[in-house]
Amino acid sequence: MSQAQTRQDTMAVIGCGVIGSGWAARALAAGMTVQAWDPNPEAVTTLQNQIDTAWPALSRRGLAEGACRDNLYFTTDLDQALAGADLVQENAPERLSLKQSLLADIDARVPEQVLIGSSTSGIKPSELQAQCCHAPGRVIVAHPFNPVYLLPLVELVGGEHTGQTQLAAAGTHYERLGMRPLIVRREIEGHIADRLMEALWREALHLVNDGVATTEEVDAAIVYGAGLRWSLMGTFLTFHLAGGEGGMRHMLEQFGPALKQPWTRLEAPELTPELVDRVAGGSEFQAGGRSVAELEARRDRFLGELLEVVERYWPEQEGLGGRI
Repeated sequence: MSQAQTRQDTMAVIGCGVIGSGWAARALAAGMTVQAWDPNPEAVTTLQNQIDTAWPALSRRGLAEGACRDNLYFTTDLDQALAGADLVQENAPERLSLKQSLLADIDARVPEQVLIGSSTSGIKPSELQAQCCHAPGRVIVAHPFNPVYLLPLVELVGGEHTGQTQLAAAGTHYERLGMRPLIVRREIEGHIADRLMEALWREALHLVNDGVATTEEVDAAIVYGAGLRWSLMGTFLTFHLAGGEGGMRHMLEQFGPALKQPWTRLEAPELTPELVDRVAGGSEFQAGGRSVAELEARRDRFLGELLEVVERYWPEQEGLGGRI
């Protein structure tokens, strides 16, 4: 792959690990040009392999007009990656000092109207903006979910220098990629979705650590129960229905007192060698000898079919639809 010519609808993907490669695949499928950068020249192999994995699922979902893998260009030269970009997506490792330095460098190199999104899963945008001197407000959190090329949610979080018009414009950029932007009202570590997943993860570790359930049994509780409802309704609307005709108000009256009961243990248990063995061994048993690549392909087929079902019951601008 060679250096790209400057063209419209160009996304600069900065960092080509699993998340960066997922962004690249999604942008290519949306008909965009992708200029990918990584300081490691061997990262191009990871990038190509990840797109190989993603492309069958993206093809089943439907490619945009003009979508072509040949619109992917890899470089170790940051200026080449940023040249002519309409959107920059940073995917560096989750280390604050590294991200601050890299984002400040990008901020100094691209025109002030170009949005710079960070895929950080937990860092607040004001911290990411701290060393940016050119146009810090356009540096925001744009947090996706793995696999990025299929899952539509992207959490958009502005920092102290970010205006609402900038966030609204960011939403339009990510809608162009076929995503569902969730504009987070106030910056907080972990944003929204990861904080919810972290709470469930901690409780799951306790259940395994206390011998209440195996990893397989915990996963079954989600896959065949709550997870099926959550994929359509989320937490609050699910509980609204649990209240019958009285809705959420009746549910809170009936089950609210249970919040005082010791049903959860939010502090994570210590990751002792025994717990690590139990969790890792259980997960390996669940994999049943299948490779990660095999499991990813199975996951992608499932998600593609599930998204088709969800979209039929989840029209634009209705509750969970559109820009949230």
